Amino acid sequence: MSDVTDTLFTDPVATPVGDLLAVVDGEGRLVALPFLEPGGAETTHATWARRLRARLEADAARCAPVRRQLEEYFAGRRRAFDLPLAPRGTAFQRATWEQLSRIPWGGAISYGELARRIGRPRGSRAVGQANGANPIPVVVPCHRVVAGDGTLGGYGGGLERKRWLLAHEGVALGG
Repeated sequence: MSDVTDTLFTDPVATPVGDLLAVVDGEGRLVALPFLEPGGAETTHATWARRLRARLEADAARCAPVRRQLEEYFAGRRRAFDLPLAPRGTAFQRATWEQLSRIPWGGAISYGELARRIGRPRGSRAVGQANGANPIPVVVPCHRVVAGDGTLGGYGGGLERKRWLLAHEGVALGG
């Protein structure tokens, strides 16, 4: 991989909605948290190494804070994450993800409302695309964005996962 720019560190994390791959940088900031692909950890590792243009090394110790906070969240003992984040994306995507992080546990907003919150009131489709490109699901709660009528809308991890996460947080869905 000649276009590798840095080394990132990984550790798979088992959760009730499927395994995730924690990816942190050398400072311990969470860069990505993808769901494992059907091919498993090796396939996900290869995909994200290319996507992040990085060499990925297994390092459970560096990823331990991510694992701990995810375990607390899924056990119902954590409602907000306080991990340092370093998602990679465009300025628009990062602005969208920052707003996602402000949606509290148990809350849900529409794509239109999210677009208004980032100053792009007619940008619900662009916000939906940025939401779908979120590299840190669960921690950056893209699952808390729903269609304007309160129905699920889409979710990169699949609608069953989104439904489970919202139910876990006590969100009642409309429609």
